[in-house]
Amino acid sequence: MKRKQILFSVFLLFTAISVQAARVDTVMVKSSSMNKEVKVVYVLPDKALGSHAKACPVIYLLHGYSGNACSWIELKPELPEIADAKGIIFVCPDAKNSWYWDSPKDPSYRYETFTSTELVKYTDAHYATVPDRKARAITGLSMGGHGALWIAFRHKDTFGAAGSTSGGVDIRPFPMNWEMNKQLGEFAANKGLWDSHTVINQIDKVNHGDFALIIDCGESDFFLEVNKELHKRLLARNIDHDFITRPGVHNGAYWNNSIDYQILFFSKFFKKSDF
Repeated sequence: MKRKQILFSVFLLFTAISVQAARVDTVMVKSSSMNKEVKVVYVLPDKALGSHAKACPVIYLLHGYSGNACSWIELKPELPEIADAKGIIFVCPDAKNSWYWDSPKDPSYRYETFTSTELVKYTDAHYATVPDRKARAITGLSMGGHGALWIAFRHKDTFGAAGSTSGGVDIRPFPMNWEMNKQLGEFAANKGLWDSHTVINQIDKVNHGDFALIIDCGESDFFLEVNKELHKRLLARNIDHDFITRPGVHNGAYWNNSIDYQILFFSKFFKKSDF
């Protein structure tokens, strides 16, 4: 009996030593285009760590207005467990209230360049990733939903899948909100810039088959109508995409739930490729 107990105890000890968990890194990434460092949170599965690390696909998660690099890990504390279960790296950059543009008014705000180019290069150089668009997805909430589609549509060679949850996919109905005029100038005097810096006017850059694309929005969200309009325009161009509306408002409870479906969608996209 004692021998069995000893063997069982050794087994438990070995299991405890062998089983590791995802790691959360907070890193300052240098942006040459903005000449500053940007805070980025990485959620790294155990599979991507250590001397026997295996290359993993990456989902870039973009925060909303008034958010920061820590917003997603605070909103979805289960991200490390999800990273481990699915073998996915999550990358969460701080983009202030930039709307993920290279601002035509403020050269110190070049968050499109940072996110689409500088951050991707840094991530591939420092972590066990698959450095290919077939293993990269980008999504975000609210301002970050706009940013994810803005960046994906303009950088098809970088991202193979994209999403938006409660995204501000047409900014023009909201000219006085969320500091957008700091990046684009006052709406009435800069209508051309507003027209050219809204996601819904970027879909002429997208063709059927360019992306695995998922868009969702709550039925009581103030961005619902602009998301429905984006859906209609994508249909008119025969661009396949998942479009989901479900009960909910523009808040953390909705995003905590909706991101599960987006991660599942991206996981299925990744599995189609042989890494």
